[in-house]
Amino acid sequence: MRVVICYPIEERHYRQIVASCPPGTEVIDAGQQRIAAEILEADVFCGHAKVPMPWAQVVRRGRLAWIQSSAAGLDHCLVPEVIASDVVVTSASGLFADQVAEQMLALLLGLLRGLPVFFRAMQKREFIRRPTRDLHRATVGIVGLGGNGTRIAQVLRPFKTRIIATDMFTDEVPDCVDELRHADQLDWLLAAADVVILTVPLNAQTQGMMAAPQFSRMKPGSILINVARGPVVNEADLVTALQSGHLGGAGLDVTETEPLPQTSPLWDMPNVIITPHVGAQSRWRADDTTNLVCENLRRYFAGNRLLNVVDKRLGYPTPQARRGE
Repeated sequence: MRVVICYPIEERHYRQIVASCPPGTEVIDAGQQRIAAEILEADVFCGHAKVPMPWAQVVRRGRLAWIQSSAAGLDHCLVPEVIASDVVVTSASGLFADQVAEQMLALLLGLLRGLPVFFRAMQKREFIRRPTRDLHRATVGIVGLGGNGTRIAQVLRPFKTRIIATDMFTDEVPDCVDELRHADQLDWLLAAADVVILTVPLNAQTQGMMAAPQFSRMKPGSILINVARGPVVNEADLVTALQSGHLGGAGLDVTETEPLPQTSPLWDMPNVIITPHVGAQSRWRADDTTNLVCENLRRYFAGNRLLNVVDKRLGYPTPQARRGE
C-alpha cells in the first residue's frame, strides 16, 4: 500500500500520517516537484497538486483508489477522467470555514466603511469625513450554503442582519439563516440582497454564473463579495457594472485569472478590495489538514465511511457526506 502526500507538512505531520496507516504502508512526501511522477504509483493520494497532472494516465493504470484533497475546491483533481472512474474523492469542505469567514468579513467591512477611499486619503495626509455604510440591518445573500457559506452566516448573524441563501440542498435550514431557497432561485436572492456573497464550488454549472444579467438584477449600490473561485464571475461584466455605478463595490479574494493581470481596471477602482486568494490561510492549516487526513486514513483502512465523500457529478460533498453519514 502506497500513500502519496502533496501538501506542505513538517516532520511531525509526516509521523502523524505514518502512525495512522497500517504497519508496512509506504508514505511518500512527494511535494509539488515529484507529485506528477509519484501519483502514478499511488494507491492513495492526499493533497493538492498545483502542477500539470497526468490524470488520464493515472486512471488508465487503475491503481489509485482514493483522492483526499487538502482543499475544499476540487477543480485541481475533478477532471472528466476522474469523474468517470471508480476513484473515490473526498474534500476538505468546511475545514477552513473560520478563515474564509474572517476574510469575507475583512473585505465586506472594508468596503462598507470606505477603507479603500480612506487609505488613499491617508497617503495624501487628508483628514476628510466621507460617507460610510452599515452592515447592521442589511440583507445579506449567500450563494452556496456549504461549510463556508454556513460559517459565514453564523459570523454575520450577530450584526442583526437578515440572511437569505440559495443552495442545492434545502432540507436543513440552519438557525442562522432566515430564508433558504433552491439554487435555481438565484434571481430572487440577487434582487433582495444588499450584499451578495459567493461561496459556491467551481463546476460546469457555476462557471460564469455571475455575469451582466445577474449584475443587472442586483440592487443598485449593492456589494459583491467573492470568496469562492474567480471563474464563477465574468470579470469584464463585473468591471462594467462597477464602472456604471450600478454596483456599489466588490471584495475579491479570487479573480478570473490569477494573478490578476496588471492591466485590469479593478486595481484602480476605489470601491474594490483585492486580496491574493488568501482566504483559507491559517497558522493551523497544516495541523488541521493533517488531522482530517489522518482521520480519513484510519476510516479508510478500517473499512469505515469516509468524511466529505464527494458526489463527483455535483463536484462537492452533500451535507450528509460532510458529516460522514
